[in-house]
Amino acid sequence: MKNIALIGSTGSIGVQTLEVIREHPDRFRLVAMAAGRNIDLLIEQVKEFQPQIVSVANEEDVSTIQQLFGDRVQVYFGAEGLCEVAVHKDATFLMNAVVGSLGLIPTLEAIKEGKDIGIANKETLVTAGHIVTSMAKEYNVQLLPVDSEHSAIFQSLQGNRKEDIERLILTASGGSFRDRTREELVGVTVSEALNHPNWNMGAKITIDSATMMNKGLEVIEAHWLFDIPFDKIDVVIHKESIIHSLVEYCDKSVIAQLGTPNMKLPIAYAMSYPERLEFNQEKALNLWEIGTLHFEKPDVERFRCLQFAYEAGRIGGTMPTVLNAANEEATKHFLEGNIEFLSIEEHIEKALERHEVISHPSLDHILEVDKETRAFVRSRIE
Repeated sequence: MKNIALIGSTGSIGVQTLEVIREHPDRFRLVAMAAGRNIDLLIEQVKEFQPQIVSVANEEDVSTIQQLFGDRVQVYFGAEGLCEVAVHKDATFLMNAVVGSLGLIPTLEAIKEGKDIGIANKETLVTAGHIVTSMAKEYNVQLLPVDSEHSAIFQSLQGNRKEDIERLILTASGGSFRDRTREELVGVTVSEALNHPNWNMGAKITIDSATMMNKGLEVIEAHWLFDIPFDKIDVVIHKESIIHSLVEYCDKSVIAQLGTPNMKLPIAYAMSYPERLEFNQEKALNLWEIGTLHFEKPDVERFRCLQFAYEAGRIGGTMPTVLNAANEEATKHFLEGNIEFLSIEEHIEKALERHEVISHPSLDHILEVDKETRAFVRSRIE
C-alpha cells in the first residue's frame, strides 16, 4: 500500500489521480490533500477518500471544512497548508498537480522529507530546475514525470543508456488554433481558445497549448528531468496525440510510447513505477482504426512562445523564471478577458527583454524575480 499526498486535488490531474486511487484501493491510500477554491468538489473528495489533513487556498474556507468533518480532519490553508500536505508524515509519494509556480516550495519541502514526487507541475522545474534536481539527488528522491510527453520519454528510456541518446522528440497537438494563421488569431475568444481538440485539461494549460507555451515549458522541463542539452530536444506537431513522445538513439533507432489521449495512464505509471496497473475499461489502441498519423515541424514565427522558451532555456539562470511568471500573469488576464490572445506573447517578450539575468540564482532570487515579473506584467496591462 502506497500512501499518497496530493496537492491540486480539484484540478484536472488531481481529479484523475483520485480516479486511479479509486480504481486501485488495494494499491493506494490518500492521506493528505490540498485544493484551491473549488470547495464543493473538495468536500465530496474528503467524504470519499477520508484524508487525515486537508488544505484550502483561503482562510475563510477553513471553518466550512471543520464544521463538516470536525476532528476527523486537520485543516490548513494557503502556502503553509500546501507544505503541510506535501510533507505529511505518513505519505511516501507526493503528486504535485497544482498549476503554476505555486508548486515549487511544497515540492522542495517534500524532497527534504525523502518523498518521491510525481511531477505534473512543469513550472516547478522551469522556474528552479537546477535547485529541484540537485536536491532530489542529494536526498535520493525520484522525480517521476506525469506530463504525457515526459512520461513517454521516461518509458522509452527504460533499458537504455543515457550516453546513447541522440535526441528527444516531444510531440505537440498544436492546440486549439493549430490550423489558423496568425492573422486569424486576431480577436479570438476565450471559449475558442479553451476548445482543445484532443485533451481535457485545465484552463491555464489549455491556453498554454494554444500559444504553444506549454510545449516550450515542456522543453525546459525535459532538459532538467533527463539532463539533455536544448540542442538535442526537438518538437514535432502531431495532431492525433497518439505518439506521446520519442527518443532517438545514436544508431538512429527511434523508440516511442503510444497510447490514447488519456492522462490517467501516465499518472498511474508514475504512482506505480516500476510496475504497471491494469485498466480494464480503457479502450485498446488499434492503429488500423486510426488509419493515418500526421506530423509537421512547428513554425516558430507562428508559435512565438515556443521560440521564447528555447531562448530562455539556453540563457538559463533566472530567464526561465521570467518566462514562466510573465506567461502565468498574461494568461490569467486573457482568461479574465482583460487582454487579447496575441497580447500574451507581447507581454512575455517585453518581460524577457528588460530582465537582467542572474546566472546562478538562489531560491530567494527566484522568488523575488517571479514576484517582480508578475508586477511588471500587471503594470503593463493596467
